[in-house]
Amino acid sequence: MTDSVSSTYVGILGYGTMGAGIAQVAAAAGCGVFVVDVGEEALVRGAGLLSQSLHKAVAHGKLADDAVETILGRVESGTDPRALGHCHLVIEAVTELYDVKAAALKEISRCVDGEAIIATNTSSLSVTALAANVSNPGRFAGLHFFNPAPVMRLVEIIPGIDTAAGTVGRLRAWAAEVGKEPVVVKDQPGFLVNAVLMPYLNQAVRELDAGLASAEDIDIAVRLGLGYPKGPLELLDLIGLDTHLYATTSAYEETADARFAAPPMLRRLVAAGRLGKKVGSGLRTEKVHE
Repeated sequence: MTDSVSSTYVGILGYGTMGAGIAQVAAAAGCGVFVVDVGEEALVRGAGLLSQSLHKAVAHGKLADDAVETILGRVESGTDPRALGHCHLVIEAVTELYDVKAAALKEISRCVDGEAIIATNTSSLSVTALAANVSNPGRFAGLHFFNPAPVMRLVEIIPGIDTAAGTVGRLRAWAAEVGKEPVVVKDQPGFLVNAVLMPYLNQAVRELDAGLASAEDIDIAVRLGLGYPKGPLELLDLIGLDTHLYATTSAYEETADARFAAPPMLRRLVAAGRLGKKVGSGLRTEKVHE
């Protein structure tokens, strides 16, 4: 990775919500960006997410209108991972499943230069376990952005057992240069923020299932009583119920801590395809109890 953020070429594997958001963060800071996904449909969808986010920032007065084309001009995309070969930093941002991430990291490791830093945007999987899929684990770490990546300032940097101190330092410097507040945290289930967040969200779903209050009233109570900007059920719809289910299940399997056990209601909703805002049906997006 180069000393200047503007000369750092960033590769991203995965053009979903997180991949598009990270691409926006990097390109807005002056980095060249190349995003890889599995097919043209995924690339078009990801480019649409990026464009929509930029125009939303313009509408809210957060970005000048003439900056949109400049930022978009710094982002290229394709389906061939070999195009990542010239990148200084490659960030994996695919589905939050170990096998999917492991395959992605093996592919990245084959394609990029031995000096390139490889990072995973995992929110809950073991960075040390994922490092086993990368040649030279010393250049590998977690780089966890929060959703929406262009708005949320926090980035967690998670070293694995074999991560080199220099890798952590370079990631910390890069994160700060692109406008984020990096914190270095231990490689444990949920890392720092999600270790607190996942039990909280699970408890809110259990309270809804027990009939303690309606979904709307639970969110109102938390917003007004605790001063949170969003209620827990609104937040789950935004995160994606499936994304949360993957993360909390992974944490439970590693720790056997009952706080991470997925509530049955969450499993039912995901099985029914009610994944939240992204599909127009979830906990608050659509009524659950008839």
